[in-house]
Amino acid sequence: MTDISRHMKAFQQRVSAAETPEAAFDALCELTQATVGAKLFTVMTVDMSAGLARRAYSNEPVTYPTSGTKPIERNSWFDIVHGRGQCFVANTLADIAEVFPDHAVIGGLGCGSVVNLPIFLGGNLVATVNVLHEEHHYTEARQDTIRDGLALPSLAAMAIARVLENSTD
Repeated sequence: MTDISRHMKAFQQRVSAAETPEAAFDALCELTQATVGAKLFTVMTVDMSAGLARRAYSNEPVTYPTSGTKPIERNSWFDIVHGRGQCFVANTLADIAEVFPDHAVIGGLGCGSVVNLPIFLGGNLVATVNVLHEEHHYTEARQDTIRDGLALPSLAAMAIARVLENSTD
């Protein structure tokens, strides 16, 4: 069994056993850290009709808590992620600073590269999975793994989290 197969099997077991949205995202975070690395891992949900994004998960809850919302900014990031449905990639803190006003906080966590993976359900953007690490960490090979290897697990974790969230309402 290859490393990726072992990690995927562990993810499948953990996400299948998840009883809370956080547990589903914990499984995805662990898979991401094991396969491509992530110092900071967050999931932002998107409510396009309200024009708001909300952090639904964070592996750094002190710095990036899961409370509150922020307005969706229609910038180059938005065009790539929402408009084209593609990953946004920045491999330097200077590139991150062009689209994220919290770039100083990101840099303070030792992060200088980011990949934002869009998650679509029913043809609509519902979330982004955000993985951050040191500058130049997300090589072409790691970007391919995120785009091709983590898209389906991200979709599964998001769908499971939504079901679990709705079952507690």
